[in-house]
Amino acid sequence: MSEQRKILVTSALPYANGSIHLGHMLEYVQTDMWVRFQKMRGHLCTYVCADDAHGSAIMLRAEKEGITPQQLIDYVREEHYSDFKDFHVDFDNFYSTHSPENRELSEQIYLKLKAAGHIASRNVTQYYDPEKGMFLADRFIKGTCPKCATADQYGDNCEKCGATYQPTELKNPYSTISGATPVLKDSEHFFFKLPNFQSMLQEWTRSGTLQESVANKLAEWLDSGLQEWDISRDAPYFGFEIPGAKDKFFYVWLDAPIGYMASFKNLCARRPELDFDSYWQEDTDTELYHFIGKDITNFHALFWPAMLHGANLRKPTGVNVHGYLTVNGAKMSKSRGTFIKARTYLDHLNPEYLRYYYASKLSTGVEDLDLNLEDFAQKVNSDLVGKVVNIASRCAGFVHKGNNGVLTQPAQEPELTQAFAQAEAEIASAYEARDFAKAMRKIMALADLANAYIADKAPWAMNKVEGKQAEVQAICSLGINLFRQLVILLKPVLPQLTQAAENFLNVKAFTWADLPNDLINHQLNEFTPLLTRIDMKDIEKMTEASKQDLLETNVAPAATTNGELDKAPLAAEINFDAFAAVDLRIALIEKAEFVEGADKLLRLSLDLGGVKRNVFSGIKSAYPDPSLLEGRLTLYVANLAPRKMKFGISEGMVLAAGPGGSEIYLLSPDQGAIPGQRVM
Repeated sequence: MSEQRKILVTSALPYANGSIHLGHMLEYVQTDMWVRFQKMRGHLCTYVCADDAHGSAIMLRAEKEGITPQQLIDYVREEHYSDFKDFHVDFDNFYSTHSPENRELSEQIYLKLKAAGHIASRNVTQYYDPEKGMFLADRFIKGTCPKCATADQYGDNCEKCGATYQPTELKNPYSTISGATPVLKDSEHFFFKLPNFQSMLQEWTRSGTLQESVANKLAEWLDSGLQEWDISRDAPYFGFEIPGAKDKFFYVWLDAPIGYMASFKNLCARRPELDFDSYWQEDTDTELYHFIGKDITNFHALFWPAMLHGANLRKPTGVNVHGYLTVNGAKMSKSRGTFIKARTYLDHLNPEYLRYYYASKLSTGVEDLDLNLEDFAQKVNSDLVGKVVNIASRCAGFVHKGNNGVLTQPAQEPELTQAFAQAEAEIASAYEARDFAKAMRKIMALADLANAYIADKAPWAMNKVEGKQAEVQAICSLGINLFRQLVILLKPVLPQLTQAAENFLNVKAFTWADLPNDLINHQLNEFTPLLTRIDMKDIEKMTEASKQDLLETNVAPAATTNGELDKAPLAAEINFDAFAAVDLRIALIEKAEFVEGADKLLRLSLDLGGVKRNVFSGIKSAYPDPSLLEGRLTLYVANLAPRKMKFGISEGMVLAAGPGGSEIYLLSPDQGAIPGQRVM
């Protein structure tokens, strides 16, 4: 074994404003597999992450829900951590960017950059919402495209014609927060002088730290000349105030990567073998690796190394970039049931199925990865059940029945055992290079050799021949030891299956160094099925549940929000009689609670002036603390036919507006309304 390496690893920080889906999970599984491999090899490998907990979006959502931003990010962090844990993503520390360690480190790095002359300030003219009293980021401004005249386009680009522009070029602009017409207003902003690091970045991006295709893409930015980076935002803003600048806050992308450092520092306080400074000083023998998606490459491979260099801190050893996830060859779709949340998947399928499938597809490149659901089932069933687990299930019964579960001296098959021994180094090299697909191909090729050997020897037939029982035991003992090696090679990908195999084999937790150590004269435990086949019906149930997530979201209709018309075409006209047939009433929400097994629904118990109704409403994502709805009045469609759902009967509908997700606003009447009162 080579000298122990000290490795710090991070994944990109999930934003604390929504659920984890399978596209997100691709990155965390990839990182976790690499970390587990390094730990199996005996290296001191530490994996940290955190929720990205700052920004206007979080501030506005918390305000809408009547809770503090801290309450919101605490709730989301708990959900995220639960999803990661159940996918066997084993962080050494999962923290939050809204932490005292991150505040301290962000201020220190900023002040170092400022002292070194890398911070500038100047006035910036921006749109300002006079009703909300805040400056508006581009995503909070909409208007008519100045190029093609399409309405309701965001402040930086047009979805229809693809034009890019400044928000000030929009025609008829409005704030998506209040609906007000924004006004132009000056404000002092602070900038990081990224051009000061042009030559350093040109050298660093070509140093082998990045995949070649990523370095080539960044060269386009570098060749065109870097621009100063706006690192400040005006109050109100949920984040850290800039030292010495009243009502000015660090832009979320400044303190987010520093959150890696903060999470590690928080861990160091509990782990005496980890020394924070030794990992972050400029001249260090430790290693630092970031795993990220290609959409945030610029932040991690230009801004972040420049910030570190300017603050006299070490730069990453490697930034490993991956592509996006598609499902069935297309972008994930809610209507097709292929926009699958991590929890929805976990409700229906074993997480190790997906871990293996991702591993079988992940290479060193940045190409998108497609989750073809039929291929997914076929590959898992063929490789894991039909090849790997099949070896143990074929051999274990003969060992238990013929020798009381004790392994004998394995059969001597030099060519076969040599093939396994020689493949180890190549598989380890593939893991190290993050070429998981190559590692899986090599491992399954070994599984094919082992299965072919057992099929050729046919111990089930040989066991019927007088005097052949000792040979059967030797063949099956070799088979079990080949299975043992396959499990060790797969352990970074399949920790749960490995643990079950370790229990069956009656051994301590495997390390990579255990590969050559055959089990001889060794007692096995009883064999129980280690993995079951994927049934396509379970996949169908999962996609249907994902469609149900969409239906649950739309239980409360989302026709308009903040003056913004929904992009769906207007429905056909109705006459007044049809409109008057709707019995719209004032309802008091007596009780609001989560619905077990439903990702989007809340159960609302309503009082209509003595008449009680039960309604399921798809507003959970917007109201993570449902108790805050209790005691509120809302608008209720009283004569809507009851709808049978798998969770019960929904008797009518409460009204809400918004595009969905966290942006759903329960409609409430003005003061003075009485429960049961008819509105129309």
